[in-house]
Amino acid sequence: MASTLTGSETGPPPPEVPKKSRVGMSVVVGSAVEWFDFYLYASMAALVFNKVFFPSGNAMAGTMASVATFAVGFLARPVGGIFFGMLGDRLGRNRVLSLTFLLMGISSGCIGLLPGYSSIGILAPVLLVVLRLLQGLGAGAEFGGAIALAYEHAEPGKRGRQGSWPALGVNIGLLASSLTVAVLTSMSDSFLYGYGWRIPFLLSFGLVGIGFWMRRRIPETPEFEKAVREAQVRRKKRRSPLVELFRGDWRGLAVVMAITAGYNGVSYVFKTFSLAYLTSFRDVEASVGSLGISIASLCAIIVVPIAGRLADRTGAKKLVIAGAVATGLLAFPFFWLLDTGNSWLIWLALTLATGIVVPLMLSAQGAFLAKQFPTEVRSSGLGTGREVSGAVSGGLAPLAALAIVQAAPGHASWGVSLLFVVGALFIGIGAACDQSKRYSDSLN
Repeated sequence: MASTLTGSETGPPPPEVPKKSRVGMSVVVGSAVEWFDFYLYASMAALVFNKVFFPSGNAMAGTMASVATFAVGFLARPVGGIFFGMLGDRLGRNRVLSLTFLLMGISSGCIGLLPGYSSIGILAPVLLVVLRLLQGLGAGAEFGGAIALAYEHAEPGKRGRQGSWPALGVNIGLLASSLTVAVLTSMSDSFLYGYGWRIPFLLSFGLVGIGFWMRRRIPETPEFEKAVREAQVRRKKRRSPLVELFRGDWRGLAVVMAITAGYNGVSYVFKTFSLAYLTSFRDVEASVGSLGISIASLCAIIVVPIAGRLADRTGAKKLVIAGAVATGLLAFPFFWLLDTGNSWLIWLALTLATGIVVPLMLSAQGAFLAKQFPTEVRSSGLGTGREVSGAVSGGLAPLAALAIVQAAPGHASWGVSLLFVVGALFIGIGAACDQSKRYSDSLN
């Protein structure tokens, strides 16, 4: 409101659309960079890092160790989600998101500068783990904070579509990263393992500079500023957001954790384990899976805004439940299609999973998860709930899937399909326990 009053003193007030556009661009770019970096790391951990950062010998042991470094990042994400989420409720959403964005992007860029095992020995994987931890620390606050920022800037009736902005950024980042991986893996091994894999990591330095500049140009959310003013008027000393969260809003926290546990486990197995599965167990060229993820991401960019508008029309909860049902139905057919070894059927499987089902759920989650909390603890609730639960499911699910297939006779995948069914149940149960009616600023 203050901006419209001061604008009238110097001429016509600026239209609302550009301000919303700046907010939208900031949210989308931030989430895109996060997922460009994170999916790039996941892909390289599955395809390259086992040869660059770990001693030669047992190929499967090297792959397991490399994928384990991907899981290490999830150990730091809860710390980042809790700490920076709490700061977001104290200092403001945008200020904290700018800081964590720098931490995440610079750490990713530095990975591209690391010497390999052949140059500095055991120090190479040690430094890789340190940078992965820093990357996870910054990324832990990104998505939850972006949801809060987008949701609180939205007008009533538009929170579904604006709550889907982070999901749009996720899929743009996934598309850019997967295209990059597809191009790199189509080139010679000497180029890929020599210095080719470093190029996209080094690009993070430029991307983070652009994103930081954009974030510094947008205002704080009206809901956060209102909450601060009301606390000042009441002269109420605010307790720690975490204390308030666990005392009064633990039910919403449980909803977020259940949905995130199911979603992250399913999503990371679809997006990351499938690449390792195709190359390590089905002798499919790495470029086939990478191109499939690119096609799926392009499809998701179309699905996300449609799902956001559907969330405003039908309710975000219904879309989350629909995604859970679709995940369960796709659990076994997904691997049947992958096991054919046919490129077109592999691309169909990846498109159905990561191009339609996963983005449908993620788009609806923006509005649905945000309205599980009041403004005063929203950033803490989203950061804590998503990252604590996601650290377990997202970090361990690819490792669990890899171990299951490795141990199964003939490297059968039915055990991983059961993981999808379990994930779908978690999502459905979480959505059924919706707490949004406790708050007056709900979407519906």
